[in-house]
Amino acid sequence: MYNYYSRTTMNQQDIVSFARGDVTGDRVPDNVYLTGIKTPASPFTQNITLLIQDGRTGTVKSVTLRENAGYNPTVFLGDFTGNGVDDILISIATGGSGGIMYHYIYSFVENMEYLLFDFNVYNEQYQYDVTYQDQYKVEVVSKINNKKYMIDISTKGTEYLTEIYDGNGKLKSPITGFVNPLSGLYPVDFNLDKRYELLAYQKIAGRYNADSLGYILNTLGWSDNRFVLQNQNVAILGY
Repeated sequence: MYNYYSRTTMNQQDIVSFARGDVTGDRVPDNVYLTGIKTPASPFTQNITLLIQDGRTGTVKSVTLRENAGYNPTVFLGDFTGNGVDDILISIATGGSGGIMYHYIYSFVENMEYLLFDFNVYNEQYQYDVTYQDQYKVEVVSKINNKKYMIDISTKGTEYLTEIYDGNGKLKSPITGFVNPLSGLYPVDFNLDKRYELLAYQKIAGRYNADSLGYILNTLGWSDNRFVLQNQNVAILGY
C-alpha cells in the first residue's frame, strides 16, 4: 500500500483534508488529499489543490481548483452517479457573512479527471425573485422550475413591520429581497441505495443579508450525465 504523502507537509504545502476510497474504479483504495498553504495564526488556506494517489501504482495526479482559497477545506468520497465508484466532493468556506461555500465534485475513473459539479454553474442556473407583498407576505419565485412560495412575515415584530407597512398592511414602497448563492451542499443517500443525492442550501434574505427569511432546499440527483432538480422546499424559521 502506497502512502506517498505520509508527512503532514509536502513541497511546502500542508495536508488540510484526507480521504481514502476507490476513485479510479479498479477496486483498489486510493488516497485523496487536499493540500494548501495555511496562513500563520489564521484558518485561511490558499492554493488549495486536489491530489489523487493511485492505490495500485502510487502515481499522484493533481487537479487545480478554480477557486482555491478559503476556510476549512474538506474532501468527501461517495458514489453520486451510481457507477459503484467513489466521486470526490470538495467543500471550501468563503468566510463571508452570508456563509457562502465553494463546492466541486470530481470523477476520477481510470485516472481521468471529470468535473461533475461546479458551484458557479449551479449559482447561474438556480435564480430566484424575492418580492415583498401586502399583508405581511414575501413571495419567492424559483425560476428554474417556475415554482412560487409565500412566506408569512407577520411575526417579524412591530418595529420591523412598521418600517415597511402602513396601518392597513399595505407596503409603503416596493421592496425586493434576494437569495444567496450556495451556502451548503450535503451528500445524502435518501433512497438508501448507496448512491448519494445532493441537498443544496441557499438562504433567503429580505432587505439585507442578516434579515433571514428562510432557506431554499434543493435536492439534486444524477441523471443524463448531470445533476438535475428532484425536489424543492422552502424552510422557514420558527418563532
